[in-house]
Amino acid sequence: MNETAFDELLFASLKPGLTSFCYRMLGSMDDADDAVQETSIRVWQSWNTFRQDSSFKTWVYRIASNLCLDKLRQSKRRALPVDLFDPAVAIVEPRDTLPDSAWIWPSPDFGGNPEDRLVRRDTLQLCFIALLQTLPPRQRAVLILKDVFEWSSKQIAETLAMSPAAVNSALQRARETMDRAQLRSDELSSMDVQPEQQLLSRYVEAFEKFDIAALVALFHEEGCMSMPPFEMWIRGKEDLSAFYSLTRWHCEGSRFVPITVNGGYPALAQYMPGKEGSGLVPWGIHVIETKENQILHVQNFIHTPLFSRFGLPDRIDQ
Repeated sequence: MNETAFDELLFASLKPGLTSFCYRMLGSMDDADDAVQETSIRVWQSWNTFRQDSSFKTWVYRIASNLCLDKLRQSKRRALPVDLFDPAVAIVEPRDTLPDSAWIWPSPDFGGNPEDRLVRRDTLQLCFIALLQTLPPRQRAVLILKDVFEWSSKQIAETLAMSPAAVNSALQRARETMDRAQLRSDELSSMDVQPEQQLLSRYVEAFEKFDIAALVALFHEEGCMSMPPFEMWIRGKEDLSAFYSLTRWHCEGSRFVPITVNGGYPALAQYMPGKEGSGLVPWGIHVIETKENQILHVQNFIHTPLFSRFGLPDRIDQ
C-alpha cells in the first residue's frame, strides 16, 4: 500500500469523529462538512510537512480546529429562536426571519465509526449545541476535546498550539461560562431521555388529522413551539391553539416520516401538500422535547435542504 492510500484510509477512519467535532464547533452540518472537506484537502496538500512529532490524529485535528477557529472569527453566534426572542404576544402568521447562518440546525448520524460510541450522546442535544455557541471559539474547542472527546490536556495543547496550563485555564473558564449560562433552550430541553413512542404516535395522529384540540392537549401548560428560520415562537396552550387555527390552511393534509437526529433522538419529517396538487413536499423537521410524558417544546426546523441531508425523498404520495 502506497503512502497516499494509507493516508486516505487513516483520514477516512477519522472522518466521523471530525465531523461531529466540527458540528459541535460550528452548529451546522453544512459548515461542518465544508470544514472536514477543507481539512481533507489540506492534509493531502501538507502530507510532506507532517513530521510525526505528534500523532496523525492530533495533526489532522489541529488542521480542522484551525479551520473552525478561522470560520468562527468571521461569523456571528448561531442560536435557537427561544434564546434570542421572547414568545409572541400577538398570534399572527410568522413573517420575520433571520438568515440560515443565524440558526443551529439538527444533524443526521455521523457514521458507524467505533470511536463514535465514546462520544456522549447528550452532548449532541440541540440545547447543548446552543450552550457551546456561547463560548469563545478556543474555549469551545478545549471544552469539546476535553469533556466530550475526553482527550488529555497534553493532547489538546498539541492540537491547539497551547500550553497544558493554558488548556486547563481555558477549560475552567469554559465550564464556568456554561454553568452560568441561562439559555431558555436549556430550560426547555428534554427532561425525558426521549419522547415516549405512544406520545409521538398521538402527536402524529392529531397533526395528520389536524385535530387542534387533540394536538394542543398533548402539550404541557407551558409548552411551546419554535420554527427557525422564523423569529417568532409560541408559548402556552391558548396561543398554540390560536396559531394552529390560523395556519390550518397551510398544514392540513400533512404527513410525517419518522427519522432520528443528533445522535439517535427521534424526530419527524413533515411533508405538506404541494402547489401542483399531487403529492406532498418537504416542509419541516419536528424535534419534540418532553417532560412527564407531555410535550414541552416542538422545534420545527423549516429548512427544506435538511431533507436531502437526512436522505429523505423530495416528494411522497398523499
